[in-house]
Amino acid sequence: MAFDAKHPPAQPKGKATLVTQLVEKLREAIHSGQFRPGDRLPSESRMTEEYAVSRTVVREAIAALKSDGLVEPRQGAGVFVLDAPAPIALPFQNIDRARVSSVIELLELRMAVEVEAAALAALRRSAQQEEVIWARHRDLFMLIEAGKATAEADFALHLAIAEATNNPRFPEFLAMLGRSAIPRDALQQEADPQEQRRYMMQIHEEHAVIIEAISNGDETGARAAMKLHLRGSLSRYRAAHKRSLLNI
Repeated sequence: MAFDAKHPPAQPKGKATLVTQLVEKLREAIHSGQFRPGDRLPSESRMTEEYAVSRTVVREAIAALKSDGLVEPRQGAGVFVLDAPAPIALPFQNIDRARVSSVIELLELRMAVEVEAAALAALRRSAQQEEVIWARHRDLFMLIEAGKATAEADFALHLAIAEATNNPRFPEFLAMLGRSAIPRDALQQEADPQEQRRYMMQIHEEHAVIIEAISNGDETGARAAMKLHLRGSLSRYRAAHKRSLLNI
């Protein structure tokens, strides 16, 4: 029978199950310390007897553990357990929203991305996406009027603009930032309620200019309005940073 490249023969379910079971058993033995870094795993023949599997199953299980960075086969010596791989540092996990210098770093990065997102949204948004943007804008205004926390609603508005680019990488970027994208803490600590409300109304008006430009299909205007909005926030945080350095 000719080999069909589009429909290769399926691996027998029993074999796949045995490989998976052996991988999990060996992985658990390594994580629990039964096999420590530098230890040699039992020989292939020993494992076939101990786990009642074929040599092929053992070899495939070792190959899976090797791909996970848990073991290293050494020719003529056996299979050895490696040191646990260092955890991968995820981006944007060490942002301190109460530290002004960290906020400034984040705003500079957001400017590089969201200014262009606003321009693309002006060109590409659908009618439904435009409705969502305006709805998020109204939601934010209602929270400002009620004197409630606005960070989540502010983030939802910026995310709606990013989604209106119809390029999934823009909302993915903002989603990766999450709540840290709207860092209010450093400014709220030093603002009285009236000043805080004036600040939020200014933000609301800046958002309105951005959204009007997007609704009008004004690519240049949307880009300029988002840049002005984020640059204004950046200026406010830089001023706060300067005051903190001078201990004013």
